[in-house]
Amino acid sequence: MALSENVNNDAIGALTQLADPPRDTQVPPAVVGGLPESKVRRVTAYIENNLHRELRLKEFAAVTHMSPYHFARLFKLATGTSPHRFLVRRRIDAAIALLTESTSSISSIARAVGFRTASHFATTVRRITGMTPSAYRARRAVAEPPVETPPIVAADADETIATPSK
Repeated sequence: MALSENVNNDAIGALTQLADPPRDTQVPPAVVGGLPESKVRRVTAYIENNLHRELRLKEFAAVTHMSPYHFARLFKLATGTSPHRFLVRRRIDAAIALLTESTSSISSIARAVGFRTASHFATTVRRITGMTPSAYRARRAVAEPPVETPPIVAADADETIATPSK
């Protein structure tokens, strides 16, 4: 009787393995079935070149020749974030660069990176960075004081510059 139980258990185990083959758990789900890297680059370039204006999911889908739903699903699989979040994050990254590098007003920076109002811009920057745009700019100014370069002194035309003799 023990022999027949072993045979039955072995048969059940073999059938279970056939019905449920082992899965490769090493491949991250974002890679499997996501948007091809070339299309992600194409959409990213499109976003970078058009940050200043209102962008719609339909435009991104048209760049990749897909339906909006299919594009959004594959984009999220490939990048780990939705197209809208990706766009907002790129806008905030561009705005932070402008806040640290220019003296433009906050409202002009907001418009330059595609926000309609300075209020919405400030709210979004605060949600993502934890501080308002003006506080971010002030903090960066204190953290990175301007580099002072020594004044350049030009020699007069009448003066001769002594060179060491050999």
